[in-house]
Amino acid sequence: MSKAAPARLPLRSVLAFAFAYLPFAALTLAVAVQLPKFFASSLGVGLAIGGLFGLVRLIDIPVDPLLGLAMDRTRTPLGRYRPWMLVGAPILMLALYELFQAQVGVGRWTIMVWLLVMYLGMSILLVAGNSWASTLAPTYQERSRIFGAMSALGVVGAASVLLIPTVIAKHVGETQSVRVIGWFLTALVPVAVGITVLSTPERLVHDAHGRRFTLRDYGALLVRPNVLRLLLADLSVTLGPGWMAALYYFYWEASRQVSYAASSMLLLIYILAGLAGAPATAWLGNRIGKHRALIATTTLYSLFLMIIPLTPKGLSWPSFPIMFCLGSFAAGFVVMIRAITADVGDEIRLENGAQQMGLLYALTSATTKIAGAFSITFTFKVLDLVGYNPKPGAINGPDQIHGLELAFIVGPIAFVMLGGACFLGYKLTAERHADIRRQLDERDALYEEAAVLQSVTGQPDGVATSAS
Repeated sequence: MSKAAPARLPLRSVLAFAFAYLPFAALTLAVAVQLPKFFASSLGVGLAIGGLFGLVRLIDIPVDPLLGLAMDRTRTPLGRYRPWMLVGAPILMLALYELFQAQVGVGRWTIMVWLLVMYLGMSILLVAGNSWASTLAPTYQERSRIFGAMSALGVVGAASVLLIPTVIAKHVGETQSVRVIGWFLTALVPVAVGITVLSTPERLVHDAHGRRFTLRDYGALLVRPNVLRLLLADLSVTLGPGWMAALYYFYWEASRQVSYAASSMLLLIYILAGLAGAPATAWLGNRIGKHRALIATTTLYSLFLMIIPLTPKGLSWPSFPIMFCLGSFAAGFVVMIRAITADVGDEIRLENGAQQMGLLYALTSATTKIAGAFSITFTFKVLDLVGYNPKPGAINGPDQIHGLELAFIVGPIAFVMLGGACFLGYKLTAERHADIRRQLDERDALYEEAAVLQSVTGQPDGVATSAS
């Protein structure tokens, strides 16, 4: 028999579970900011690496829905999501070694294969982790809290991969500092995942008894208005910051005339701001509604991004508060989207009896991959079209730098504002979700009572079926 989740999880339990998000956030930042530049400049692959990253992302997209389908149907003595976490960790570790320790002359096919393996490992951990979190925190308010904690722990991981080049790049060079990041991530994965799987219980969520769910049932998700709204918003708020991340070092060096070390410090401030932004947005979402908090953070993000070109060139310190605010708002995107996804999953389970949380998070993971593909591919294509040369020591003219500046500012604003606009008129409020949870809890209780009765009397499944 399953036990109802407590109304409020202890902080130590929340933090222990959130540890699994630490390496994922760290790697996400490294892949968006450091790894493309590492291959393009340090290993001599050139801007063609942007197209390669995009192609790999597109190839990898169908993997996420398949993982979600598999996870939703998984039943093992270890739980539904725990075994997947244990499988994903070694896959990711192997790919990290092969990519971050690659040498000059590495072939594009080799890069492509190991990128696919890396994204597979990332997908397994992310889909399983997000789905598991949604069952740990079943209430509207608790979901904001646990996803806020996951985002905050992710900030610690992301900050770590920024501190490494900031501290050691001047001593060992930019290329070697990226390799050190790879070793750090490879060691971090088993530690973080181990803490989560050893310390976190799984709460069983019942499907409607006796019903078989087909691919058609899962396909029906894609025509639900709230799911479409959610996927477009997730795509947009991921694509905006991802677009900016792909151009980040190029922009601060060429446009703002700031050194690599100084721009890394600015990025560190951006990431660390998530420690404040994630819980603050979770708090705000529980008071004004998650969708309204998302609209507020996307609007503020766009307004603050427009201030960066107005700062004086050659100085980094005037941008410190701007980057802090941008990082706070960006962390809020992640918290609200993930928490809203869990609420939509409850709405779906109430209506059709299916636990489809794994697939739902797999779909948002797929939109994240699409955003990653477009952000690197499109931005590097823009640089190529304006004639920008990314090689170290290359001289770019005013037209090339102006094109870089427009791409860095306009693209993120357009997409982030679209993400917020997706939730105008959203109806799944805290009050509506509380009613959904009440009905789900009542149905789950009836199912458990029927299951106990069946085990005692030995009657066929019809007893449990009638109860559900």
